[in-house]
Amino acid sequence: MIRLLLVDDQILFVESLRKLIEIEASDMRVVDIAHNGDEAVRKAVELEPDIVLMDVRMPDLDGVGATRKLRALSNVHIIMLTTFDDDDYVFNALEIGANGYLLKDTAPNELVAAIRAVHEGGVTISPAVARKLALGRGTEGREALSPAHDMVESLSRRERDVLRLIGEGCDNPEISQRLFLSEQTVRNYVSLLYSKLGVEKRSQAIRLSRDAGLARP
Repeated sequence: MIRLLLVDDQILFVESLRKLIEIEASDMRVVDIAHNGDEAVRKAVELEPDIVLMDVRMPDLDGVGATRKLRALSNVHIIMLTTFDDDDYVFNALEIGANGYLLKDTAPNELVAAIRAVHEGGVTISPAVARKLALGRGTEGREALSPAHDMVESLSRRERDVLRLIGEGCDNPEISQRLFLSEQTVRNYVSLLYSKLGVEKRSQAIRLSRDAGLARP
């Protein structure tokens, strides 16, 4: 069971999020809700959840500040969940150790898949945010990122395996056989990869895999 702490100052949103998770994921349980950054830090240390879904903009202590405090006190996984893809928030959150950055319009099935991926040790980023990172659209003076390499670095080992085989031209049944996974599991990984990498077609994933050096043409 994946234990979650939800953090958001918008009560209607966070209660709806709790119900969504209860409906979509039988392997997840919301242990509590916090409505500001200070409360989030206190409850995360007290309850020791597996993952904190952290809003970015909150009064008093915002999500980035709360994440910074938690990183000094706990190894809990933290996913930023927000309506804002503002560059400064994205870079600051990821630089201080957030495990993901998702927008609140993320589809329910993608949110659940992202939570599972982070629980397994991966990093998850909304496609719109991933495209910004890949294009190096940070604040002025930041060093531009290497698109393929830095995007692939955020993936878990299993996600890289799947992306490598996609780059080698394998279809889902072939990937299933090579990695000893069910075809449904492979489809789930492929869908999550598309979301993380900001791609829509298999041809784009193939090119990214090869550009990153995972697979040879």
